[in-house]
Amino acid sequence: MLLTIAIVIAALGSGLIAGLFFAFSAFVMKALALRPPAEGMAAMVSINRVILRSLFMPVFFGTALLSAAIAIYALVVRAPASPWLIVAALVYLLANIVVTMVWNVPLNNAIDRADPAADNSALWARYVDRWTWWNHVRTLACLVASGLFIGALID
Repeated sequence: MLLTIAIVIAALGSGLIAGLFFAFSAFVMKALALRPPAEGMAAMVSINRVILRSLFMPVFFGTALLSAAIAIYALVVRAPASPWLIVAALVYLLANIVVTMVWNVPLNNAIDRADPAADNSALWARYVDRWTWWNHVRTLACLVASGLFIGALID
């Protein structure tokens, strides 16, 4: 029963994060890209600063911790759903958390450090392109992880 609750929470957490990332990929980044570079960058820097002190962080990292715990459990207590759970956790952790830390966060830091008075057109264009591409990866990863957690419940 406790495992089932943990899997449901992991599926919901993964799905919630997928939805947030989808919103950024589908329209937030497109809207910011339409603004002059200084405006778009300022808005994104503000979003990045606010998100660090929002409910996003406990859901993002809480789902990661829960996924890791579920995967460890699935490795120790072998069950028919174990492969689903292990793969779901790996997808969430590697294709979401690692991608975020290795690609999205450094891109965020680059625009945060940029001189707002400088011509940042090239920086902003490169940022929007790369950040959005990696955000697509995160969106898909979280959606797949959510589906795999659900699959484990059905199996």
